[in-house]
Amino acid sequence: MNRRLQPLKAYATGTLFILPALVLFAAFIFIPLLYGLFMSFTDYGGFNLKPNFTGLDNYKKLLQDDYFAVSLKNNLVYTLLFVPLTAAFALFSAMALNAVLHLRRYLRMAFYFPQITSMVSVAIVWGLLLNPIRGPVNQVLKALGISHPPEWLMSSQWALIAVVIVAVWKSFGYYMIILLAGIQGIPEYLYESAKLDGAGAFKRFLYVTLPSLSPTLFMVLVLTVINSFQVFDLVSVMTDGGPGRSTNVLVFRIYQEAFIHYRMGYAAAMSAVLFLIIMVVSIVQFRLEKKWVTY
Repeated sequence: MNRRLQPLKAYATGTLFILPALVLFAAFIFIPLLYGLFMSFTDYGGFNLKPNFTGLDNYKKLLQDDYFAVSLKNNLVYTLLFVPLTAAFALFSAMALNAVLHLRRYLRMAFYFPQITSMVSVAIVWGLLLNPIRGPVNQVLKALGISHPPEWLMSSQWALIAVVIVAVWKSFGYYMIILLAGIQGIPEYLYESAKLDGAGAFKRFLYVTLPSLSPTLFMVLVLTVINSFQVFDLVSVMTDGGPGRSTNVLVFRIYQEAFIHYRMGYAAAMSAVLFLIIMVVSIVQFRLEKKWVTY
């Protein structure tokens, strides 16, 4: 009888250990998620205590909302720029740090430091650096012979690119640390075997480092894609969605609808669509994982 009760006791003990985390998850994530989904089917405006059920009206409105379409387009462009640039810089930096053993500790701290810096502080400083008239960036470009440097945050053509540059600069150090840990976990005998077979540095990178690092690189790509659809702080501080609508991305558009126009129900519908986009993109990534990730 006692043996039969032992698995039950172990299950009860394990449940008690994870119960606080489950309660917090339910209180701050799961229940708000369900309530937000419910609000997306209402006309809730933030002040009316009894929201009226409107069915799919908010979602129908989204299909005809040109502003939402522009925000989605901007976000896709941001993702297509941010993800490969961040992964490439992180991988290159991790490879370089792994080769420079005596400076690895100090350079690792230097590259990671922007990650722990306040996003608002970074946005303010980079806003000053990218000032088209007095900013140091354009002053350097003029000194290099570029007579008409970009207007950066004041130009609808360059503003989103400027935000991407700042985001990559701030983020790549975090992913570099992850990739550096993955590189250091690759067995040394694989490189020795490749050298004996006559493989040069590039072939060792192509046939040893990349396949061995592919699970870590896959995780970095998933995280950067999710992160790219959640960009808000930089856009809010540096451009406020402008010039025009050139940097207005999805989360910033949700913020405008919810806390400026007080259309909470409509903003909730946007949030649900954003959640669906991230989920679909993540599923596609995991489906493609089997074709290039080696374990």
